[in-house]
Amino acid sequence: MAPRGARVTQQPFYDRVGGAATFERLVARFYEGVASDPPLRALYPEDDLGPAADRLRMFLEQYWGGPKTYQEQRGHPRLRMRHFDYAVTPAQRDRWVHHMLVAVESLGLDPADAETMREYLVRAADFLVNADD
Repeated sequence: MAPRGARVTQQPFYDRVGGAATFERLVARFYEGVASDPPLRALYPEDDLGPAADRLRMFLEQYWGGPKTYQEQRGHPRLRMRHFDYAVTPAQRDRWVHHMLVAVESLGLDPADAETMREYLVRAADFLVNADD
């Protein structure tokens, strides 16, 4: 318990889980899975997954309380709009979620933090489905 009159600040999720290094590892592990999954890889038009990885990392860092680099460079995330040109089917969502959850598990986070991250990622993936299988 904090002393009377002391300011109690809750550490942002971003910092609590390890900051930039954690999000770099998360995204690197995720894109290893994407690169080895031809149907999912087909959703990424660039030859090099590096730019997509940078965008995802910046978005996740900002979402979880880290630097606002994504918004500074790209503006509001507008996730549905940015994914509109790609057929995101339930099967593609499931592939994406699979690789992302493998990446989350690889981080060795506190179980409650890992669950918080998993819940958000599954909700976000569900939100982006815009086509039937």
